[in-house]
Amino acid sequence: MGQTTTEGESNKDFQIIVANASHSHLAEQICQAIEESAKQRGTGIAKRSPDYIRSKIQEGKAIIALTQAQELAGFCYIETWEHGKFIAHSGLVVLPEYRKFGLATRIKKAAFELSIQKYPEAKIFGITTSLAVMKINTELGYKPVTFSELTTDDSFWDGCQSCVNYDVLTRTNRKMCLCTGMLYDPAWEKEKSREKEVVFASKQADPPPLFVALKVKKPKHFLQQPIKKIKKLYQNIWGRRIGYGS
Repeated sequence: MGQTTTEGESNKDFQIIVANASHSHLAEQICQAIEESAKQRGTGIAKRSPDYIRSKIQEGKAIIALTQAQELAGFCYIETWEHGKFIAHSGLVVLPEYRKFGLATRIKKAAFELSIQKYPEAKIFGITTSLAVMKINTELGYKPVTFSELTTDDSFWDGCQSCVNYDVLTRTNRKMCLCTGMLYDPAWEKEKSREKEVVFASKQADPPPLFVALKVKKPKHFLQQPIKKIKKLYQNIWGRRIGYGS
């Protein structure tokens, strides 16, 4: 993270890096770009002051895209909620003249990687009306969820007050709005790793796979047990020489 990457499409070269104090002077331009983008989509966005954007840049919680001439091309920053339990990516924007070069996807992926690096146990979420953002999120492993699965931090939802659709959110008691809620939970990846480990072990086993030997009817529930317990069951099977006819 922080290394320069380039985009050679149509002779346009960009840097996608973690923003630092040297980029603080771009805060006003970033705020203006975010506001203009929201107006073009006909939706609202939680407004942030240049000072707030500067603070994110200086904290190392922002991704910036720059041209070869070091001009602003795109931006996104990280926010934390409930003491780091939840992470949100906000202010994702690409300036009009630099769109159609895949910058939004690359900025979002860089923000995602930075979030996992800084907060490996946090759930990453977002609410959006943008189909493009939904597509990017899905590629990163997000899933659509109800608002009840997102942060309950009032300060996050208060940020929606500047949105033109805020009345919809309040009338539904924060249960729904025009935005789609999306969530990435790192626990999902751990569960996948557990399943792969058990499946791999079962393929190496002789006698037959554990699910067969123990006549497990609900493998998914079985896999929720501690991995040490599952391994112990394997050892017991090997020791007693349980075969297909057992």
